[in-house]
Amino acid sequence: MSKITNQLNRQLENNLTENIIKDETVNRWYSGYEIADDVRVLRDEFLELHVGLGDAVLVCLPNTAAYPVIAQALWEVGAVMHPIAATTPELELKQELDEHDYVASIVGQELVDATLDDRIAIVTALHLETYSLLHIIRDRSLMGHDASVPDEDDLALIMNTSGTTGKPKRVGLTHRLLLNGVKHDIESHKMTAADTTMVVMPMFHINAQAVSILSTRLSGGKIVITNKFSASRFWDQIRDNGVTWVSVVPTIINILLINQKANANYDDDIKLRFVRCSSFALPLDKLKSFQTRFHTIILEGYGMTETASQCTINPFDAPKVGSAGKAFETDVAIMIDGRLTRETNQIGEIAVRGDHVISDYLDPHPDSFKDGWFLTGDLGYLDGDGYLFVEGRKKDIINHGGEKVAPVQVENSLSQLNFIKEVSVIGTPDTLYGEAVTAVVISQGDQEEELERQKILAHAKATLTNYEQPTRIFFVQDYPRNATGKVVRLKLREQVMSDLVSRGA
Repeated sequence: MSKITNQLNRQLENNLTENIIKDETVNRWYSGYEIADDVRVLRDEFLELHVGLGDAVLVCLPNTAAYPVIAQALWEVGAVMHPIAATTPELELKQELDEHDYVASIVGQELVDATLDDRIAIVTALHLETYSLLHIIRDRSLMGHDASVPDEDDLALIMNTSGTTGKPKRVGLTHRLLLNGVKHDIESHKMTAADTTMVVMPMFHINAQAVSILSTRLSGGKIVITNKFSASRFWDQIRDNGVTWVSVVPTIINILLINQKANANYDDDIKLRFVRCSSFALPLDKLKSFQTRFHTIILEGYGMTETASQCTINPFDAPKVGSAGKAFETDVAIMIDGRLTRETNQIGEIAVRGDHVISDYLDPHPDSFKDGWFLTGDLGYLDGDGYLFVEGRKKDIINHGGEKVAPVQVENSLSQLNFIKEVSVIGTPDTLYGEAVTAVVISQGDQEEELERQKILAHAKATLTNYEQPTRIFFVQDYPRNATGKVVRLKLREQVMSDLVSRGA
């Protein structure tokens, strides 16, 4: 077995009678013995179905305690898990199955027919402790391979990037990359067997798979798995389960700050070591407000699917508000005009390399790699102390009359207004300036839109340079988002453009 699988088995053996994973949906804890027994049942079924070394298996399930079981059982026969969103539309699921060779798929009852889709297949229904009725659909048109012990450089996970501008890329993470990334997470977050984490992020995301589940299992801690984030139940779940840390995205931070039930359910007896927040920039005022209101610290970091989670993290003893922290077991540099540099305060494309960073995608994208470095597509700079500041996506930069505007700069400024719930800044076509700086606002709804518009313009004039100030302001109820909560800027831009056309603007 691979090193990571050996360590997972060791955790189960050391906790046969201890509760180690809880599924909040069914309000049940599972002991090491129950998890190990489910792993055995699944592994035996994979052997029976001739699912083995290098075979890709699609998993489409809601958040469940069965996920860690499925991953471990697949790795023990040398197979590869590819989790996708449980809310994937049937048409998209069929396209995924048609485009790639999945020897088997694991789904709930509601997706069996869509997964079959006239395929010649064996359908197996299993009753597990962690999932009452699991369906394995074995595609008989594909041979499959014998089970075998995977090498460290064999694939363990296939994950789709959570792309915000185009079709997601498929990332292949080997056992080695995954283990290295998890080791760095454990060390940088100071995880121990005394920790309990709660998973609120979707299981098809690297955040849940690596940062929360694998890191906690390998450090000997406990895991509480929720079906999805619930603001009204969040603090009760933290308190009742003795949760010591949780990984979230900025959207969750914002919701917890403004949700009345969440605020009412919080009390000072709750003791979180920290809240890990990443994915996109958290406005500074929201970070400070959260730490003050809920008596914990937010550790912001920077990472992605392609790096098996994190590249940088704020140190516990020296966090720098507004930054994504310092590089941790990762080389970080800035690419400017084809040249790599670590000069301070020079904005360019963030480039990374390390023992947890991919060297290629499963489908070729050569422009993303140069001389052993992965080019992230994100813009940022390093300050004099080596802290990374992320300025946004390279493709998101707005060209306003020749001046380059970073949306995150404008968003951080406008977020200081207390009536703004969320704000996204995009560029929209402008005949005079090329692109107009356009603020798309989700408001608390306490005031008239025109009054809020004037306040936004006044605040922008006082806090931003002339070319950064929004010239267009739209109010919306919500943004188009991907499954992890990120704003899909391309779709948002299309939505705003459609509105402009309808107005004749």
